[in-house]
Amino acid sequence: MNPLDDFLPRFNFSERHSIDISAPVSRIMNAVAAWRNEDDPLVRAAIRLREMPARLFGCGRQRHLDLTDFTVLERRGDTALIYGLIGAFWQADYGLCDIPSTDAFLTPCHDDVCKLALGFSIQQGPHGTRRLVTETRVLCVTDRARRRFTPYWYLIRPVSGLIRRRMLATIREQSETSSCHQPQAASP
Repeated sequence: MNPLDDFLPRFNFSERHSIDISAPVSRIMNAVAAWRNEDDPLVRAAIRLREMPARLFGCGRQRHLDLTDFTVLERRGDTALIYGLIGAFWQADYGLCDIPSTDAFLTPCHDDVCKLALGFSIQQGPHGTRRLVTETRVLCVTDRARRRFTPYWYLIRPVSGLIRRRMLATIREQSETSSCHQPQAASP
């Protein structure tokens, strides 16, 4: 069962990526939780480019959008981590709504916004590896929100996919090297 089904079983748009990693699940999930856009110069540049119009017109956010802006909806041990975000993402400032809890994310809303669920799950991969899967789902709450979000989705989707693939590659690198190469004590 897909863990996102508990939070956004119905959606208008989705994107899915995966990578195989040779590391323990706890190390992989800890690397997921620690990921920040600032960790990758290309991702950082893409986010800043996306936010440039808002900053030029003085309505930009204090901080650049990052995973810390999402609400953790659930962490299922070391097998799944689900984040949520609600907003009018096509707006220059993302039109973010406050989500203080999982219940707030699950509460039906009727505004012209979108609900976004971002999930990471770990499955058994080939040859003893673990497969880290990330899936993004977007539900447009109203028809008006869907009409506004659709062109935005098709504009940002290639960059979003690039960001996800780079994120997965960095998580794999961090997971496979984080404590594998501990210095050995010198032999007498």
